[in-house]
Amino acid sequence: MAVKTITIDMEAYEALSRLKETGQSFSQVIKTHLARKTGRTLLAALDGLEVSEQALASVDREIRDRGKHEPRIPKF
Repeated sequence: MAVKTITIDMEAYEALSRLKETGQSFSQVIKTHLARKTGRTLLAALDGLEVSEQALASVDREIRDRGKHEPRIPKF
C-alpha cells in the first residue's frame, strides 16, 4: 500500500488523537469520519430502527402546528 506524508497543526493532530481508538491508525480515523455518506448508508444506519408511537404522534403534532406560528427570520 502506498503512503503519503502530510503536515497538520497540533490542534488538528489533537482532534484526530481524541477520535482514535486503541489499535486504530490515523488513516482509519480519517476514513471513518470523512467517509462519503450516501442514501444507501443512511438506509443501512436506519435499518431496524424502531420509533415509538409517542414519537410519531409528536412529529405529527409538530407538522400540524407549523402554520400556527410566525416564521422566524434570521438576523444577519
